[in-house]
Amino acid sequence: MSEAVGSGSGIDKAKIEAHTRLVEQMQRILGSDICAAFQDEKVVEIMVNDDGKVLVERHGSGITELGRMAPAKVLNFIGLMAHFRETTVGRDRPIVEGAMPDEFLRARFAGAIPPIMPNPTFSIRLPARMVFTLDDYVAKGIITQGQQEHILRAVEDRKNILVSGGTSSGKTTMLNAILHAISERSGLDQRIVLIQDTAELQCAAPNTVSMLTYEDSGVDFTKLLKLTLRYRPDRIIVGEVRDKAALALLKAWNTGHPGGLATLHANNPQAALLRLDQLCQEAGVPPQKELINEAVDLVIQIQRDPTYPAGRRITAMEDVRSGDHISAWQRPPSRLARKRALYQK
Repeated sequence: MSEAVGSGSGIDKAKIEAHTRLVEQMQRILGSDICAAFQDEKVVEIMVNDDGKVLVERHGSGITELGRMAPAKVLNFIGLMAHFRETTVGRDRPIVEGAMPDEFLRARFAGAIPPIMPNPTFSIRLPARMVFTLDDYVAKGIITQGQQEHILRAVEDRKNILVSGGTSSGKTTMLNAILHAISERSGLDQRIVLIQDTAELQCAAPNTVSMLTYEDSGVDFTKLLKLTLRYRPDRIIVGEVRDKAALALLKAWNTGHPGGLATLHANNPQAALLRLDQLCQEAGVPPQKELINEAVDLVIQIQRDPTYPAGRRITAMEDVRSGDHISAWQRPPSRLARKRALYQK
């Protein structure tokens, strides 16, 4: 028995040493400037273009150039990421995606090599580490005072809120701002469960449980949502809805667990609801408009806007209503329809 334990310990030690060497190699390739960006709480994205240009995006200050990286180094780094993800990269498999090691904050990595790119490139999405409050959002002009009051009413009334927006629009940061408001109003009697694939959500409520997907072992959002229901949740928060797990989330929200939050990629509130319906149908069910009407109360649309000092703003907030009332399902009139209406007056 002792011999077996000793053998296992040796394997564990070898794995730790191999991991340490891998991380050190990654750090050497990236260099001190890029590694320092991982420690900067304002950094949200690190990008390397096919011309070798290294770009960094920071909250409130946009994108700046950090330097250059030789194609060979970019290729080597993508190869190391492939090794870490226990996959391969080459002409027949030119894309590598997945979470980075813990030493790199489990940031989301996406890299690609020729022939689909002229030269190797990658993009790293860092988890949100700065928590802005809704008061901060008002001060920065991202939301109005009226919008803040609307959101706070929804929080206090335990409404289910969907935050919609494009890539890098600030959905997760917005979600964290709403979570901050929830935390201020929560005690031990209100249990909040966070479900995400990267540790980006931050909740200071005294009774919080955080769960992470682990795709390598088949633990996806759907499985975690089923597990969540056994954890006595009061509020269920999902970092991003992106697949058939949408159906399980809506059912959970609609069966005694109101006050949830989630984000979704879409260009407007109407598109967000349609996208949510499409994701539900990936589970092999018919359209779920009635379920969505019952489960989703408010859609908040956030988008990037370089004309605003903060670089983003809330462009729409829609209450989801069914029946004869105004509905967020209704698409806004097209530009042509608006022009025709002007001439018909």
